[in-house]
Amino acid sequence: MADGPAASTATADVSPHAEFEQVGAVADAVLYEGYLLYPYRRSSAKNRVRWQFGVLFPRDWVEADEPVTPTVSGSADSWYQRTECLARIRRPDATVRVRLRYLQMQRKQVQETGPDGYRDVPSLRTGDGTVHLTFDEAVPREAEVTLRLDERAHHGTTVPVGAPGGTEVEPLPGDAGRVVRVREELRGSVTVTAERLAPDLVRLQVRTAHTGLAPAPRTARDEALRGAFIATHTLIGGDGVEFVSLIDPPAALHDQVRACRNEFTFPVLGGVSSLGGDPPTARVLLSAPIILPDHPQVAPESPGDLHDAAEIDEILTLRTMLLTDEEKCEARATDPRAAAILDRVDTMPPEVFARLHGAVRSLTPSRPAAPPGEHPATPSGERPAWWQEGGDDGPAPATDTVLVDGVPLGGGSRVRLSPRGRGADAQDMFLAGRTAEVAAVFHDVDGSVHLAVTLDDDPASELHTWYGRFHYFRPDELEPLEPAREPAPSDTPAAEA
Repeated sequence: MADGPAASTATADVSPHAEFEQVGAVADAVLYEGYLLYPYRRSSAKNRVRWQFGVLFPRDWVEADEPVTPTVSGSADSWYQRTECLARIRRPDATVRVRLRYLQMQRKQVQETGPDGYRDVPSLRTGDGTVHLTFDEAVPREAEVTLRLDERAHHGTTVPVGAPGGTEVEPLPGDAGRVVRVREELRGSVTVTAERLAPDLVRLQVRTAHTGLAPAPRTARDEALRGAFIATHTLIGGDGVEFVSLIDPPAALHDQVRACRNEFTFPVLGGVSSLGGDPPTARVLLSAPIILPDHPQVAPESPGDLHDAAEIDEILTLRTMLLTDEEKCEARATDPRAAAILDRVDTMPPEVFARLHGAVRSLTPSRPAAPPGEHPATPSGERPAWWQEGGDDGPAPATDTVLVDGVPLGGGSRVRLSPRGRGADAQDMFLAGRTAEVAAVFHDVDGSVHLAVTLDDDPASELHTWYGRFHYFRPDELEPLEPAREPAPSDTPAAEA
């Protein structure tokens, strides 16, 4: 996914349902996050542990040993999600609409025809050569809740949500067998309340809870998933409301934002900005079990879902291209979504693949060049669009030096690595005693200094230097290999001359 625009034009004529559709691609990416992991085969160890985000189990099962510990995102199993956000009211008849989205697990069991009926098998090849595998699937589900923001809103509204259980049977060709798909019933609730903080400001709370019956306390997680809400998240929109950023709130609302409690979910602004500037607001909010920026977007270069935990499209596409025919056959039989990925990769035009290599989205229009000897003209308080080392009085990593044992260390200096046992990076300890060359001196925003170095005995040091990959050490973790410089005569004070 790519970060979305920080602001856009006004959208007063866009309905909340249309706003939901604008953020739909991102919401779908959240819904299928980790649904199927590369290399998309049932036999892959990665695909034996699936669905790690936004999973809501029955409370008695998930708290069989101890109560759940609230976290800021949903990478931990829970029985509920709690979203709190701020909304500005723009009309007296304002309403809020909440759309709950999740997956319902579906057990796909392949059965072979036998003399005494059907029997469960892990796989089956039919007469036409098609392979069918036993594997867990999932069905997308949605539910909506609407709350009018009047004087009754603080009492809230609670609605039951869920999905029915069921069994579907698909006969296979030639009476070879059948595929049986089974779903367990899901039961939950969504409660929406609004606390009035000011005449034009409310704190919204959306609480989703699993209310179904729990399996036995020691039931394995794989089995308990059959009765769980998976990849649970909410879209929040409305008529006559605008949502305030919880990541970058206006100064006047810092205290109110800090008072918002979000548990097992992380709300961010979605769609486009309503005000087109500062402070950032939007008419739709995405509360996801994974941490995202405000206004997230799926990269426009992405040709489709890859499901593997927001991995880089280019890398996964290349790896998928390299699967053997046998591996691809198994992947196609594992899940229809895996088959769709393979079809897309196998038929991808070169120009589409080339776009996956990356795109620059942060370019700022260049300004006219400044006269010789003058700094580029910029608005008051703004840094130049393109910073150049030596263009101002700030740090210059390539030429700055730092004094260590009386020796000024900077670009080109030779040092021996001596990471300290206390506070040192664990991996740096393996480099103790090795020699290196300093590439640059960096000043951190907290006032600390780190030196970037390349190892002398690293055969790829030249390549690392070319694309800027270094090891970083504090000055007290380096020993100069060059002696301290003797003072020159000109350095001697006049009184001692």
